[in-house]
Amino acid sequence: MTIAFTFPGQGSQAVGMGKALAEAFVPARDVFNEVDEALTQNLSQLMWDGPEDALTLTENAQPALMAVSMAVMQVLKSEMGFSLVDHVKFVAGHSLGEYSALAAAGTFSLGDTARLLKIRGQAMQRAVPVGEGAMAALLGLEFDDARAVAEDAARDGEVCQAANDNAPGQVVISGAKAAVERAIELAKEKGARRAMLLPVSAPFHCAMMQPAADEMAQALSEVEMSAPVVPLVANVSASLITSPEDIRKSLVEQVTGMVRWRECVGVLAEQGVTTLYEAGSGKVLSGLARRINRDLEAKPLGTPEEISAFAL
Repeated sequence: MTIAFTFPGQGSQAVGMGKALAEAFVPARDVFNEVDEALTQNLSQLMWDGPEDALTLTENAQPALMAVSMAVMQVLKSEMGFSLVDHVKFVAGHSLGEYSALAAAGTFSLGDTARLLKIRGQAMQRAVPVGEGAMAALLGLEFDDARAVAEDAARDGEVCQAANDNAPGQVVISGAKAAVERAIELAKEKGARRAMLLPVSAPFHCAMMQPAADEMAQALSEVEMSAPVVPLVANVSASLITSPEDIRKSLVEQVTGMVRWRECVGVLAEQGVTTLYEAGSGKVLSGLARRINRDLEAKPLGTPEEISAFAL
């Protein structure tokens, strides 16, 4: 069995996330406390009690999802003697999950990761005024068709591009609201099974996010980084990277670039990975992995029960 750990992105948050972990395991509580201190914010209370609209804000959802992922990793280490470098060959994360993956692999400290994600969330929200951008899921179109739809919809200098290539027949597009709405209609004409706007507050992973990319370039230049203890499969290149310089460059490009998740999972399979564990909140990535490659075993690892059942 060759193992990779994956880390979820935005959309996997939910009120109550991490609460059962904190109640069951002291090391999980310690992680949540450390994140709260790093942000000088009672994020854990927001995670456990809501309100949902505040938790869903990008600047809160991003560090919250990372905190749950890192709580899982700390519990595995403290309670079960688990070591990433001894048991796992690769890590990968979806969008913000890439930061969780790098924190788990020792590139960033927990506090720095929380602060970076708070900055990232705020920068992404500031980059485009609310209402000017949008994202949509196109289901039932293959990637080349979805990308062509986005390009056709981008008129009069408006941005519209593929943002997430999540799995076969599941592509998310991002850009100017009018262009994305046009793309939805074009996708239906092309035979999409469903095409719908997503409830997001900004058009992530497209050229409109350039101001946020500039902010992240500055923030990342000021943070201490180490080489990860295992290679990262990077979102923007769908390739293995290990040097801090390459990681910094990739994280900046990721803000405006497409999350090539289908290809990332394909790379893991090509490298001989047989089992993916999704460390953190929800099981979105486990479902995507099974759609991408039925030969892969994909397991969520985010609840006390799932952790107790974890065995190598």
